[in-house]
Amino acid sequence: MPFDQLIPRPFTANGVRTYAPVASGVYGISNAREWIYIGETDDIQSALVAQLADLHTALMQREPTGFIFEVCVKTQRLTRQDRLIEEYVPTCNRRSPRHS
Repeated sequence: MPFDQLIPRPFTANGVRTYAPVASGVYGISNAREWIYIGETDDIQSALVAQLADLHTALMQREPTGFIFEVCVKTQRLTRQDRLIEEYVPTCNRRSPRHS
């Protein structure tokens, strides 16, 4: 089952501050060619801001342009993240031993 949202928001500092909630959930980061990363967190906005701030990561080297998210409770986040990773096969999640 895909993300609830279909249209990505801009993966910029302003876009994150405007659209990303300070809430528990899962998020996906992409560019026009691929899904780059899917993660889960207690605070979607803070997680996205942290991703933007670290310019030397494999994620940022793939030139992300958009993000989407779903708000969900902590007890459902890992299961939802894993389902989304299976469906979208994001590039940077493939490097994680948990999703190899």
